[in-house]
Amino acid sequence: MEAKLPYYMAYPMPFSYDDGRTEQRDFEYMKSMYPDVPKRLLPYVEEECDRMEYENSMIYDAFPDKLQLKLMCRRICDRIEKYERTPVLSQEMGGGNDRHMRDLIEVMVYQELYKRRCDHRRNSRKFY
Repeated sequence: MEAKLPYYMAYPMPFSYDDGRTEQRDFEYMKSMYPDVPKRLLPYVEEECDRMEYENSMIYDAFPDKLQLKLMCRRICDRIEKYERTPVLSQEMGGGNDRHMRDLIEVMVYQELYKRRCDHRRNSRKFY
């Protein structure tokens, strides 16, 4: 007669403990492949997101306020203009088109906030 496997061995639960680390590694790898301009902008985006990352921050609201997000992006643009010796996009985009830079920064901010909101939800789960 064939020996039956216990239920827990027949249907093992996948180890979900490593999922967060795998996602984080993938996210960091994708950021490392950014083109030159976004790579130069990324530290400014991350710094502003770090500054806004605290408990009950507006970035964790169910629907973050668009005006507050625009203000975040404006602070990033101001900081870039202040600390970059050479204009970030003047050579790459031609003529220093500020609208393109603001759009790029907005997309990067939204992506970074999405990642942080997912991490926050994952870390703040209550198991009881």
